[in-house]
This record gives sequence, C-alpha cells and structure tokens, in this order.
Amino acid sequence: MPIVKYPRATEPLWHEWDGKAQKCGLRHTVYAVNGDQYTGEWLDNLKHGKGTQVWKRTGAIYSGDWKFGKRDGYGSYSIPDPVTKEYKKVYTGWWKNDQKCGYGATFYPGGERYEGEWSGGLRSGWGRMYYRDGSIYEGQWLVDRPGGQGMLRLPNENRYEGGWKDGKKHGPGKFFYLDKGQLFEGIWAADIPKCGILIDFGRDEAPAPTQYPIPKV
Repeated sequence: MPIVKYPRATEPLWHEWDGKAQKCGLRHTVYAVNGDQYTGEWLDNLKHGKGTQVWKRTGAIYSGDWKFGKRDGYGSYSIPDPVTKEYKKVYTGWWKNDQKCGYGATFYPGGERYEGEWSGGLRSGWGRMYYRDGSIYEGQWLVDRPGGQGMLRLPNENRYEGGWKDGKKHGPGKFFYLDKGQLFEGIWAADIPKCGILIDFGRDEAPAPTQYPIPKV
C-alpha cells in the first residue's frame, strides 16, 4: 500500500515577523516614525515600567515610570536650553495618566518654582510658590491658583494670612505691615480690603514706623 506524505504545515512568514515586532519586556531604543525615541520596558506593545522618552521636535526628555503607554508613577521631565543646549529640569515628581498628579516640583523660567501637590496637571492641594520678585505663597491651591487658606510673604517681610479665591485675597484675613509696625484685620473681596480694623503691631521693632501711633479707641 503506497504511503502518502502530506506536506508539513508552515506558519506564514508574517506570523514570524509579527512575533518579532511585538514589544514586551526590556528593549533597546525604539524609534518612532516621527523621530521620537524610547528606551526601556514594554508590555503588549505599550511603554510600561521604567523608561526614557526623547521627543525629537522639542528635544524634551522624560525619564521615569510608565503604565500602558502613558507617564504614570514617578519621573522627571527636562527640556534643552535654547542657547546653551544644556538640559534644564522642568518637573520632577508624580504622574498619573500622562499628567502631573501628586507631589512634585516645577521649575519655571526666570527662577520661579512650585513645590507641592498637583491634580490633572494643575496645581491643586497644598503647595509653596517662589515668585521672581522674592515673594513666597504657601497654602492651598485650586485649579492652578491660590484658593482656600494661605500666606503670602512679600520681599520686605510684610505678609498676608487668610482666605484666597481665584488667586486673589478673598474673605477674612490679616495683613501684617511689619515695616510700619501695623496690622490690618478685616474682610477682602477680589484682592480689595472691604472693611476691618488697623492697629499698631510691633511698632517698636519696625524699621520705618509711622510718625504717630494709632490712637486707642
């Protein structure tokens, strides 16, 4: 009886090529069509784990945690200086779903910086902002602006403590004029004091006190 030999079934070549193209685990640098490059860990063709991304158009670099193709976890984001080409750190901290979320520090042009909490890429929660003119705000933030309770200390050490709304003094608060030795306590609305009382406060230690003390009522 003749023996019939059937040809062995072979996998199509595209199956083999597709298997090699699947990215999972630690890989060498992978280049995108637009020139962006990523070096790090993958899971099911998505950036997942530790990795570094370089964007060709801007030269920006992110190094840190990824989850299913998005920045998620702890990482730092830097951009090159347009003049010196040296990298300057823009943000270091926590990310979620490709946005700043949790505690982190952002460095702005001109030397300003923010240290505190973020939500959805915006300053939200508790934080401290160092401004270019030397002022420092420390307190609550809401939708990228001071909102809630906070303190603003000016370069001359005068300070405001109280309520904020939309980045402006709002509600009950105290303004310490330490240079003059006075204290104003009252109610603010959109950065404008509406009513309150002004008294002497630390007048003897003030560097530039008023000529006459405030009469006591």
